[in-house]
Amino acid sequence: MRAVNTVKITFPSRSVNEGFARSALAAFASQLDPTLDKLADVKTAVSEAVTNSIVHGYADTIGPVTLTASLYEDDTLRVVIADKGCGIPDVAKAMEPLFTTGGTERAGLGFAVMESFMDSVKVYSKPGKGTRVTMTKRLKQR
Repeated sequence: MRAVNTVKITFPSRSVNEGFARSALAAFASQLDPTLDKLADVKTAVSEAVTNSIVHGYADTIGPVTLTASLYEDDTLRVVIADKGCGIPDVAKAMEPLFTTGGTERAGLGFAVMESFMDSVKVYSKPGKGTRVTMTKRLKQR
């Protein structure tokens, strides 16, 4: 199925940009007039994905994070958060609840949160090359 509208935004991996990404995505998705609950779900998942890129992908460095969002004819939203950070050596392990590389400061629930709020979450990562998280959610029921 072809996208009917797409937006792509790239920003530096600074924590202040997490709120920007969440708000920009919400503004874009609003054209489908989703419920406030569905919009909140998407905003939360995007917040988690962007935060993971900032905290884990780049750690103590700054690099590009790209948010690409597409709307489809069936009222589905697809969001891709991509970075060129350190990558994830074991994606399956990283997606387990409570697993974290962030020490005691992190809960290790980022991927679990994304999965609970979105219809699907797929993660592709290559160590040294970066990570891409693709999430979809049907914003309206037909």
